[in-house]
Amino acid sequence: MPSLTEQLVEFIEAKPIGEADLEKASQYVLDALANTQAGQSTGPGRIIRAWGEGAGHDAGREAFRLGALTHILEADDLHRESVTHPGCVVVPAACALAGSTRADGRAFLTAVLKGFEAMCRIGAAVGPTHYRTWHNTATCGPFGSAYAAGTLLGLGPPAMVHALGNAGTQSAGLWEFIATGAMSKHLHAGRAAEAGVVAAELAAHGFTGAPSILEGPRGFFAAACPDADPEAVLRAPEAPWQLHRTSIKPWPSCRHTHPAIDAALELAPQVDGLQRVEARTYRAAVDVCDNERPSTEYEAKFSLQHCIAAALTDKEVVFASFGTTARGRHADLAGQVEVASGSPYDEAYPRAWGASVRVVLGDGRVLEATREHALGDPDAPLSPRRLEAKARDLLALGGADPEPLVNQVRALSAGGSPAGLAGLVA
Repeated sequence: MPSLTEQLVEFIEAKPIGEADLEKASQYVLDALANTQAGQSTGPGRIIRAWGEGAGHDAGREAFRLGALTHILEADDLHRESVTHPGCVVVPAACALAGSTRADGRAFLTAVLKGFEAMCRIGAAVGPTHYRTWHNTATCGPFGSAYAAGTLLGLGPPAMVHALGNAGTQSAGLWEFIATGAMSKHLHAGRAAEAGVVAAELAAHGFTGAPSILEGPRGFFAAACPDADPEAVLRAPEAPWQLHRTSIKPWPSCRHTHPAIDAALELAPQVDGLQRVEARTYRAAVDVCDNERPSTEYEAKFSLQHCIAAALTDKEVVFASFGTTARGRHADLAGQVEVASGSPYDEAYPRAWGASVRVVLGDGRVLEATREHALGDPDAPLSPRRLEAKARDLLALGGADPEPLVNQVRALSAGGSPAGLAGLVA
């Protein structure tokens, strides 16, 4: 019987691709690369750039550099069912090989579509326990970058299976960084992108990988996924490409904070004289983002309390919402925000990422706003105009003229060249 990886490759290769799929993929390429550019303006971004100047320029290292930069600002996309950020892994891998493979824009976007599909389907199968210790983007990302890279390298199904086998054996990435706000999360995205490129390049030379890397007795699921759901890898074959199921963030913080931010922003114009704030969401959001006293900008992006306080007070959440000044202004209110998990959000997760925010005012009135889905989800999508406006804001933050990148990405679905995309942003 074919292995699960072999079946996945067969499934992806048989899946039809339409013009709408390619056009949608171009939007995610623009979002990812705008994040790449903006990431350079940060402290971690400057470290990565300095390292990259002396690290050589092979495709794997280029994918690492781009992937790490893309994930810094916490403004990149997210796929709910797999709890992964595919854009910061798949798009950098494709960009790293775009020039050397001489792919046109349609081939490039096809590689992105297939990379998202592999990463998200495998990510949806790892089970909730995996996410408590392992960072899904880091562990499932190599499969996506390997598939995108392998597609651009022209790998046939047997070689693609080897590429995925070698990608899977490189899966790693732990959540311990969150205790101190360390920079390792950016390393996760970079390594996931690099690992897949190297795996695909080796497969192109005949280097073999385990075909049963997912379900084997000493494979990925057995090693790191106590409640894995292997059937999820191939479930719902009639579903659209997983890229269509991927959310784009409107705010630069952990995606788990977004439904609560959206609810708080609804209440903000009515709030005066707060006495108490209560937020309810799903367990994973509380596990990752329960921090009433964030001491760094990065910790603030992973704090439900701070994000809700900022939304209620400032009536907006922007990059400046997480700096030293903002943390000081919002500290008292953040300390009063009570966060808990419960129904109906626990039962809906990860199919739906929801939250409610309830405020008690000084005059005794109680206001509440609920969100079944976060803004930017497929169920509550951003408009194409807002998507492009977000990209332009990110590019401007990084000091770039948005027009060259926006125009080149727009041309991809018509066959325009993807060569040089990386050079426009990093």
